[in-house]
Amino acid sequence: MSKSSATVKKEVSTAVFWDRARRQFHAAADLINLDKSCREVLQNCRRVTEVSLPVRMDNGAIHTFTGYRAQHSSSRGPFKGGVRYHPGVTREEVMALSMLMSWKCAVVNLPFGGGKGGIVCDPRQMSQGELERMTRRYTKEILPIIGPETDIPAPDVNTNSQIMAWMLDTYSTEIGRMSLGIVTGKPVSLGGSVGREDATSRGCYFTCLKALPLFCKMQVKEATLVVQGFGNAGYFMAKLWSQAGGKVLAVSTSRGGVFNAKGLDVEAAQKHYKKHGDLVAFKGGEQISNAQLLALKCDVLCPAALEGAITAENAAKIQARIIVEAANGPTTPEADVILDKKGVAIIPDILANAGGVTVSYFEWVQGLTNLFWKEADVHSRLQEVMDTAFDAVYEQSQKLKVPMRQAAMALAVARVADAFTKRGLWP
Repeated sequence: MSKSSATVKKEVSTAVFWDRARRQFHAAADLINLDKSCREVLQNCRRVTEVSLPVRMDNGAIHTFTGYRAQHSSSRGPFKGGVRYHPGVTREEVMALSMLMSWKCAVVNLPFGGGKGGIVCDPRQMSQGELERMTRRYTKEILPIIGPETDIPAPDVNTNSQIMAWMLDTYSTEIGRMSLGIVTGKPVSLGGSVGREDATSRGCYFTCLKALPLFCKMQVKEATLVVQGFGNAGYFMAKLWSQAGGKVLAVSTSRGGVFNAKGLDVEAAQKHYKKHGDLVAFKGGEQISNAQLLALKCDVLCPAALEGAITAENAAKIQARIIVEAANGPTTPEADVILDKKGVAIIPDILANAGGVTVSYFEWVQGLTNLFWKEADVHSRLQEVMDTAFDAVYEQSQKLKVPMRQAAMALAVARVADAFTKRGLWP
């Protein structure tokens, strides 16, 4: 059977994503004059595993899914990164995302390298039982290359704490003992950390607290926010902003968004989304498309959906003063050039959304030590990490006279390269 045009288009776009990730790496390597040997190593993933996953479906038929786990670098510590369930998952996509995870962990100075996994599936069309059997099969197949001191999976697109609980149970059953450190983002009752659910958004929010006075001479309570994507990251970003007294002008899902110049009722929008799965017919504002949402005049724009949302085709229409990237890779390099010329400040994904992996690190530490923290401690430690990382990136930006993305990449690549060089090669 020939592939559909949509599938072919997705494969092309993820191949471009991988090429883009490598180009961003080489641009950062140029900034720091990275030697050829380090370039050759760090431009590739250390390992990419593809697994075949036969699963018995509820109707008795066996369907074979394809799963991946990419591991980019372990120079600074175990591989770390999420597992996504999506029809568009490809080998190149998880490779690119694993590379981005290496830089993300390094920019906030965590002792991790980058990993990322995924299964080609449509979880919306699957029952809970089918999801569990697929998850357990996937965990069994990648078991030889994961472990609490080797590679620690976490939730990502369309996965959650329940998926992590199944992975934890499968791994622990296979090795014959409980292993709390094998995954992060798991339920609190199974060793998960309080404060993990909103960690990505809280990290984004903390970077905005630093960025607004620098780039806009204002505080959150004076600023307007637009959010593309109303999943976990988008919702909590909007919620935190609203709670701080800031105005949330618009939010959206893949089917479109809603705009209110006086400010949205974020909780009412979330209630509608939970009930209907979208914001269509939500009465709290005017219905708009995602294209219209991105072009709204606002102080902060937060892309919190999938990669490639802001491109050369729509960048000129952006009216935000700051873009804070809650999603991975939402802005293309071509769009970066346009936005830089417009004077738009970008808090790049490897810095802005590193709150999730930072609290994952906290969870991992708590699991290994069996000593668990209060939520207030998690929040304060997260803010300390994000503030320190933001200051380091901003300082690098001023030193190199480059935008924040290039500065963050340069800082991260230098840290990973330094670890690789000092460790050396064996044999």
